[in-house]
Amino acid sequence: MIDDRLPKYYLVKKSLVEKIENEEFQPGEPIPSERELMEDYQVSRITIRKAIEELVAEGYLYKVQGKGTYVKTDEGSNNLFAITSCTEDVIRLGMTPSKKTVVSELVKANVKRAKALEITTDDNVYMIGRILYADQEPLNYTLTFLPERIFPGLTQKHAFDQESLYETIQNVYKVKITKARRTMEAILAKDEIAEYLELKEGSPIILFRCVTYGIVNGKEIPIENFKCYYRTDKFKFYIDQVR
Repeated sequence: MIDDRLPKYYLVKKSLVEKIENEEFQPGEPIPSERELMEDYQVSRITIRKAIEELVAEGYLYKVQGKGTYVKTDEGSNNLFAITSCTEDVIRLGMTPSKKTVVSELVKANVKRAKALEITTDDNVYMIGRILYADQEPLNYTLTFLPERIFPGLTQKHAFDQESLYETIQNVYKVKITKARRTMEAILAKDEIAEYLELKEGSPIILFRCVTYGIVNGKEIPIENFKCYYRTDKFKFYIDQVR
């Protein structure tokens, strides 16, 4: 029975949270359909949708287009400090990865990029933009910049829809990746980023900016600068701390 003294959507939402936290709705599994919830709570579809939308925004649920609404699980979390490829992350989570290249150009380094990569604005960089899918659902979009002088012929000789960029860097160009410096911020999806991630404009996402370092000719130098936009409804991050 719904208490008329409080908004109906709020009471439905509170009840759903209790079911999630008591694992009446199992992590990674779909919740009942809108019609089933309407019958259970004796409320309108609008009320159910508002409750679900807020639970998605608060990180309890996520939607899969054409399939339904699912309980978010911590099993899909990723170590914020680990240096792994996105493809490795998806495989580790038990999903099938695929990639689509939407940008592949050789361009002059701008001032900001040149500073990050410790090169000059006369140097060329490969600009590679890829969408990563997990079980055919978009997970992130990454725009990567790599110096041509370190990786000559990179995009002419390799197709990164199929190949791993990090495996190519290490196995073909013999550059050992050593460390990465990342920043992280919450932003709203706009323009082509929202399109690539199949989100409504204004949806919250996570943006990583990163400079990756590697050993080139015996010296540790910046080898990669990227921006990576993650769907927050699909992925969580954790940090292991020790004392």
